[in-house]
Amino acid sequence: MPSTPRKIGIIGVGFGAQVHAPAFRSEGWEVAAICSRNGDKARKAAAEAGIEAACTDPMEIIGRGDLAAVSIITPPVAHHALAIAALRAGKHVMCEKPFAMNASEAEKMVEAARESARTAMVAHEFRHTPQRAYIKQLLADGYVGKFQLCTIELFLDRYVTAKPRPATWIARQADGGGLLGALGSHYIDGLRDWFGEITSVTGRLDTLRPDLVDSAGRPTRADSDDTFSFTVTFANGGTATMIASFATTPTRGAKIVVMGERGTLIAEQPGPNPLEDGVVVASRDGAPLAPLETPSRYAPFKDPRDHRLMAFRLLVRDFTRGVEQGNSPTPNFSDGLRCQRVLDAVRESAASGRSVPL
Repeated sequence: MPSTPRKIGIIGVGFGAQVHAPAFRSEGWEVAAICSRNGDKARKAAAEAGIEAACTDPMEIIGRGDLAAVSIITPPVAHHALAIAALRAGKHVMCEKPFAMNASEAEKMVEAARESARTAMVAHEFRHTPQRAYIKQLLADGYVGKFQLCTIELFLDRYVTAKPRPATWIARQADGGGLLGALGSHYIDGLRDWFGEITSVTGRLDTLRPDLVDSAGRPTRADSDDTFSFTVTFANGGTATMIASFATTPTRGAKIVVMGERGTLIAEQPGPNPLEDGVVVASRDGAPLAPLETPSRYAPFKDPRDHRLMAFRLLVRDFTRGVEQGNSPTPNFSDGLRCQRVLDAVRESAASGRSVPL
């Protein structure tokens, strides 16, 4: 770690103030500025987090010569322009998911990262949650034998409300909204991390609860997905399928099942995010299903401030190492591009009704 903390600017409040800012600060970075299009939100987030500067123009942060890096937590529609501007300004970049609006934007972001020679990573911190990291090790160790099939179910009632919920960017396709990007991108990244590159995609998108109200209380409707399903095949063999919805009741959380010739691995969670104390339940060679003890290295510390912080702090450690070594650890912008191609393929398949090769 450098003798004086490197400085970072946070573009986006909400998750930026709740997770990005404390995670970077805990890992030795000085969070010097935070930005939101809403000045009141920016000032409130800065005051609550003890951040010196608040602004409404992200270019003000990107243009600061004293900042080594920026973290981008805006709606996806802004990721392309902000990430490229930051890289061209010589900043290291952490960009939230979904990475971009489409693969064409993502390709330009990858090229800008290559030309800048700066560290450029995507915030797929789920890779660092204990369940996910331990499953990766078990697969590498051959616990289930040859991988054959993975199923994922995610059912939450976030959009099941007595009255129409307020409209936000996540309800608008034009801003990059939709459940597929918001959470499906995490799972697609995880599938690639476990099983390798995806070669074909079949998908479906639905909006089961479209009724909203705008900021003036007038009725409006969502045009982004609140429900999706997809099936993918892998170059290394095997198939994965996922179905997810924010529009079901009651909430049942998530369940991942990985199956191979010799056995099965199961990971469950009560909400949208895997927990820092999640366990893997497993069976091999016909033995009964039983929980496995998670190696301590996958949960090296606890952070009681927010259950999402441990995994994100581990991601920040990778980011910091990349800055120090002059590279971009995974998940980097190239991973973001590959994930984006799968997201695009799900949307193409949903529109055409056909399987899409990659």
